[in-house]
Parts: sequence; C-alpha cells; structure tokens
Amino acid sequence: MSAGVWDWAQGVWDWAAANWYFPEEPGRGIRPRLVEHVRLAYSSIAIGLVLAVPLGLACVRWKVLYPPLLTGVNVLYAVPSIALFFLLLPYTGFSDWTAIVPLALYTLVILLPNVVDGLNQVPDHVRQAAVAMGFGPLRRLVRVETPVAVPVIIAGLRVASVATISMVSVASLVGLGGLGRLILSDGFRRQFDAPIVVGVVLVVLLAFATDALLVLAQRLLTPWTRRDRPRAGFRRRRRAAAAPAGAEALESTAVALPGKG
Repeated sequence: MSAGVWDWAQGVWDWAAANWYFPEEPGRGIRPRLVEHVRLAYSSIAIGLVLAVPLGLACVRWKVLYPPLLTGVNVLYAVPSIALFFLLLPYTGFSDWTAIVPLALYTLVILLPNVVDGLNQVPDHVRQAAVAMGFGPLRRLVRVETPVAVPVIIAGLRVASVATISMVSVASLVGLGGLGRLILSDGFRRQFDAPIVVGVVLVVLLAFATDALLVLAQRLLTPWTRRDRPRAGFRRRRRAAAAPAGAEALESTAVALPGKG
C-alpha cells in the first residue's frame, strides 16, 4: 500500500516538474496558469475592496442605503457564477474582465457588511475626541475611524480572498480560470490525476499565502495592537513573580501582630 502511494506521489511530482514551464511556449505549463490565477483573483479582490469602501462609507453616512444595498448584493450573489460569465461573454469576450467583473461583485456580499460594521464599531467618544482636536470629517475618517475599523475590514477581506481564489477556477469553463484549467480541462476531462492534484494543491497554497499576507498587513496597519500585548504580558508576569513575596510578607505580618498586643 505505502509503496503504491509513494509511486503515485512520485508520478504527480514528476509530471509537475516536467510541465512547470516551457520557455519555447510561454503560454503553456503550470506557471502561466498560476500567474493567471493570481491575476484574476487579486484583481477581483482589489476591485471589490475599492467598491466596498465608498459604498460602506455611504451606508454609514446615510443609513437608509444599507438595507437595499445589502439585499442587492445578496441577490447578486445568488446568481450562479457560470451564468454571469456567459452573460458577459458577448460584451467582454474571452478577456480577463469576463471573470473579474462577476468575482468582484461577489466579494461585495462579504466586504460591504464588514466595512459598515467596522466603521459602526468606532466608539462615539473617539469621534468626539477627534472633533475636539480639530479634525475635519475627512481627516477624522482617514486618521481615526478607518484605523479602528481595519481589523474588521481585513477579517472580511480574508474571507473574501479565500472564496475568490477558489471561485476563479470556475472561470475555466469559459476559457479562463488559471489553475482551474489544470483541474477541469487537463484533469477531469482526460481522467488524469496529476493535473487535478497539482491544481488543487496550488490553489490551497495560494489561499494560505494570501491569508498570511493579509494578517501581516493588519499587523503593519495596526501597530498599537502588538505594542500593548507584550506590556500586558510583562505586567502579568511581574505580578505573578511578586505574588509569593507579597504573600510571605502578609503571613509574617499576621504572625507578628498578636505579639505586639
């Protein structure tokens, strides 16, 4: 059993090494599919974020906009992605926009609520303090409200990124899709395991790498969150180290008090 699994894994590895890249045919191989997958996924995520932030700001400013906008993006999300791909084909052709437009719109169902929730959770006293310091609306939004909302926004961005990286593969049905072309065209249609395994593994690794980059971005954008933790931990350790000495002093005081009487 183990020898058969090892031979199978070795065959998958050999196929991946042999088909990674063909210099004489730049559009053929695994690497071009991976580059296409990254381009489609990251472009969709970036456009979705660019759309979600101003829409979220408008929903916070004019609360009456939020229910219809949220309902609209939820209804749009219910439309199958394949249907949107084929609806766009007469207008965008076999270009990246055929995949980017639907995927960017799908990210709104996750990003829009997170942007609104992140901005709504900014405490009123923080806003009032910014106003008292002379911050105008735009400066208050950029310097105070947005940094406080960053963790919630990035939490939604992490979910949207993983979902988008996965959904890009479906675009292979219209001739796009990056790694999805390995999984569907080269794998399932030819009943060949190696392209399926390589495509799935690379999609998972890309999702993990993107999630790690977003976590790092959050740490860089919110430095105060990592400054407070070591201090709090140091204070806890110092109190724990001082506790025995304090207990011994209290015990000796309690023993000495009766003798004073």
